[in-house]
Amino acid sequence: MVDKRPNSGSGVRLLAARRHELILREVERHGGVRVRELVEVLSVSPMTIRRDIDTLAEAGQLVRVHGGAAAAPDARDTASADEPGFAAKARRQYGEKTAIAEVASRSIKPGSAIGITAGTTTALLASELNVEDLLVVTNSMAVAEVLHQSRRSDLTILVTGGTPTPSRALVGPMAEETLSSLHLDQLFMGVHGMTESTGFTSPNLLEAQTLRSFVSASESVVVLADHTKWGTVGLSTIAPISTADVVITDAGIPSDGLAVLQAEVRDVVVAGQPAEAS
Repeated sequence: MVDKRPNSGSGVRLLAARRHELILREVERHGGVRVRELVEVLSVSPMTIRRDIDTLAEAGQLVRVHGGAAAAPDARDTASADEPGFAAKARRQYGEKTAIAEVASRSIKPGSAIGITAGTTTALLASELNVEDLLVVTNSMAVAEVLHQSRRSDLTILVTGGTPTPSRALVGPMAEETLSSLHLDQLFMGVHGMTESTGFTSPNLLEAQTLRSFVSASESVVVLADHTKWGTVGLSTIAPISTADVVITDAGIPSDGLAVLQAEVRDVVVAGQPAEAS
């Protein structure tokens, strides 16, 4: 058992070093972590956690973001036309993705049947779900794991099945056949990229087709896309921009991209702006 009584010298340094090790481990596992989560895991005050994050950020071992920390960027993860793995993508724009997920969670009504596609932002949405009596259909291994770990008796999880991609999405004919017989109230869809001419895109042909099946099965389509997705073009188009009923993005979205979205989409929400609460 760790002695948490006030100490001095090497004892304090050892305790701090152990906290830093655990913080970095959580960031590596999830791509990012929130202060409140670390408070629960380490049983210390938020102020202590923030100091630890500051120390690790100054050392270049992680990046400070609003409400927590994210993994330090890796130069190998900068290509936009390939298909990075889930962990690589989770390191990017963690703060923005968290804000987007929080906004998205507030639009879900009790008793709904919703779809959640694969992606790091959608995985964060899964961790935010606190709505009663939900049925969630997903093709994401990460989303399914998050929801299963919640152990909620009022939550039904349906996984489509299919062949896994590097981003831990289940795709292909099995997933499409499952979706063809379903009717969803809302779809929360992550995308690889979006432009006015190419629409919403994916780097994976089979994933794009599976996402089209999700769209066809859904009454309302909500796209979760941080600002870096604007101007990025994947190999295959999922759907035109106008297909989305709602796009939730962040304040980093370029002005020209925001103008296109507002012209094509019924409702564009910029997470973090005061207007989102009105």
